[in-house]
Amino acid sequence: MGTKPRQRPENLGRKLLQIRHALGLSQSEMLRRLGVEGLLSPARISEYESGVREPSLSMLLGYASVARVHLEYIIDDDVFLPTKLPGTFDYQRSKPKASTS
Repeated sequence: MGTKPRQRPENLGRKLLQIRHALGLSQSEMLRRLGVEGLLSPARISEYESGVREPSLSMLLGYASVARVHLEYIIDDDVFLPTKLPGTFDYQRSKPKASTS
């Protein structure tokens, strides 16, 4: 029995482009905000936005953090991005605190 290939979100590229435009960032500025400047070229951002290439999970988390939205807003085709970006979700505060016991 074969495994079914994972379905790529149809609206992913459009949402990534929408995020970048809503934040008023160039592709180079987006790389800087994602913390990958010098590691990836602006052409990679273009590939993500056009759907030629699918970003890694860590890259998607980076986009969600920069846009300040939950990751599901980006990857779920049935969920729309907030009309105002950046959103209000704070990835720093949402991380659980280390236990002291």
